[in-house]
Amino acid sequence: MQTHISTTPFGRRPVSLGQIASQMVTQDIPPDAAVNKWHAFQHIRQARDLLGATDRSLAILNALLSFHRETELTGAGGLIVWPSNEQLMARANGMPATTLRRHLAVLVKCGLIIRRDSPNGKRFARKGRGGEIEQAYGFDLSPIVARAKEFKDLADAVQAEKKAFRVAKERLTLLRRDIVKMIDAGIEEKVPGNWGRVQLAYQAIIARLPRSAPRQHIESICDDLHELWVEIREILESFAKSQNPDANESHFGRHIQNSNPEPNFESKYDSRNAKEAAASAAETDNIRSLPRRELPLGIVLDACSNLREVAQGGQIRHWRDFLAAAETVRPMLGVSPSAWEDAKAVLGEQQAAITLAAIYQKGEQISSAGGYLRSLTDRAREGKFSTWPMIMALLRAKLDGSQAGGEDGAGADTVKRRHDTASRDGNGLQVSDALRRSLDKPKWR
Repeated sequence: MQTHISTTPFGRRPVSLGQIASQMVTQDIPPDAAVNKWHAFQHIRQARDLLGATDRSLAILNALLSFHRETELTGAGGLIVWPSNEQLMARANGMPATTLRRHLAVLVKCGLIIRRDSPNGKRFARKGRGGEIEQAYGFDLSPIVARAKEFKDLADAVQAEKKAFRVAKERLTLLRRDIVKMIDAGIEEKVPGNWGRVQLAYQAIIARLPRSAPRQHIESICDDLHELWVEIREILESFAKSQNPDANESHFGRHIQNSNPEPNFESKYDSRNAKEAAASAAETDNIRSLPRRELPLGIVLDACSNLREVAQGGQIRHWRDFLAAAETVRPMLGVSPSAWEDAKAVLGEQQAAITLAAIYQKGEQISSAGGYLRSLTDRAREGKFSTWPMIMALLRAKLDGSQAGGEDGAGADTVKRRHDTASRDGNGLQVSDALRRSLDKPKWR
């Protein structure tokens, strides 16, 4: 004989409107409805974030499903299971009792199960004379049958979102690769264009990309990168057509390719760069007398302060920040990737970055930065170049400028006293005797 079906939990646990809504869903289950419990569980697992379930609660749900003997959950069959807490803890890999109770409440709150508590809160089943179950108290699994289609739709939506996110990430990676390599190609092939502006525009877009971003934000960045990609592509295609006007879909003209992989504007620099390189060579003839330790980062930044303008956040705290800023400056100066790689191979990455920072500090005084860098690289290959004279010359120029333009006509002694005071305060550059002797060497032009 069937007794009243419980709809409220035992003890002090309250009933909520959400639980009543979950119970309402199960009232109209068709008798012929059938769901594979493991397929439904797979859909629930995939959509657990949307449902509000946790990993522990799903482990308990998996254990509850295992207590139902049939693989198919039907609307006509009994869907109440009544395992004890000890049995649930065992099948949930030894989960503590307090954790078990907490995550059972999560399953109830998510509407995945319904409590059918007995008058005394015990879980059991009463059988009739023929052995059939007349009344059961425990956990009702009928919401899984009633909401099976909803779970499947949520799982499909989650999979679609994951796929869209993966496609957005792939698009972002391809756009970043294409833009960087097309900028390098434009500089390498001497394509007319403001490549420094393009490089800054690209970095401004990438700077908006956090470490972890939602799909919508990634797609917004991809749209901006695509506009920049179209702009760069049009520049390169227009230049390619102007170089080979016979190339089109219907006519294939003879392709003439320059076998010289190095641009003329770097390998054959003008007479001004030749004089600059010769002056630098004259300074570095006495390289053996220079300090044998590495240049400190603070001294390099004092000499090449303009490099902070392109650094991330306007700050350079470590050598890796300095190297990153040099990589940013390289296309702005029109230095080709081949010239840059050659300089790093000969000078070393750090010394090549210092050289590039010094060239950037000189600005328009150097007409062809790429050609000048190649000249210094060649002299370094012969052991006739060091970065010390370059940095010392820039520091000497700054000290001379500060002495010449002292406030209120202050003399050299006053400027020196101010400089010494700043050094003691930690805001200035401490100049040792050896460094002062280096500053007395001929200036770098």
